[in-house]
Amino acid sequence: MKNIQFFFLALCLFSLSNSFAQTDEKVDPKVIIQQSEDKLQGETSQGEMKMTIVRPTWTREMTLKTWSKGAEQSLILLTGPARDKGAAFLKREKEIWNWQPTIDRVIKLPPSMMMQSWMGSDFTNDDLVQQSSIITDYTHKHIGDEEIEGRNCYIFELIPTEDAAVVWGKVKLWIDKEELIQMKSEFFDEDEYLVNTILAKEVKTFDGKLLPAVLEIIPAEEEGHKTIIEQLSLKFDEKIDDSFFSVQNMKRVR
Repeated sequence: MKNIQFFFLALCLFSLSNSFAQTDEKVDPKVIIQQSEDKLQGETSQGEMKMTIVRPTWTREMTLKTWSKGAEQSLILLTGPARDKGAAFLKREKEIWNWQPTIDRVIKLPPSMMMQSWMGSDFTNDDLVQQSSIITDYTHKHIGDEEIEGRNCYIFELIPTEDAAVVWGKVKLWIDKEELIQMKSEFFDEDEYLVNTILAKEVKTFDGKLLPAVLEIIPAEEEGHKTIIEQLSLKFDEKIDDSFFSVQNMKRVR
């Protein structure tokens, strides 16, 4: 998802060999970013992934199934480990529900929980909702070019518009010029301090689309912390009815 497929989200140091290169006036950042976003999703998508949470003294792995339809509906099912198996998360527009089979209870997440960690990872519940749009809520500027993972990338700087209700004070995107893959993203707070970096790795073909198989997310100020998302399988544009994304189905899906 952009939902975990996403979903979804690593701090690495690279030499900025082209950081002072002249920008190409013919580049339309908004068009390229939109095309890159479109590449991440079809009309529908469904897949399997593994999430590894790394901490200084421990590592935890989880496996998940994901389904999405457009940007407004998604469902995540935990398939492992055994203690989490069967738990599910449903997103519809700006709302999230959580099904916990161990206590036989559905919880609608209140706004006060949105910035809490999702399943102990470096994601927050708000990341699942993705209320802001990098297309409509930000201005876009081409600020240079750089090679990432052997791919020549545009560097775009995104600044929120005055009336945008967004979390980030600035976003930087590195987008592959040839395949329009988002190879790196940096997220800054209102004071322009780096908070998180996402790095794409191991580009592979999934159902005809060239996409990163691995995303690494590392918080800037928490040494030894990172979350790794590995996409195991991914299919696009298979029919999924709207009724699939319901609280009732969240309890039944396997």
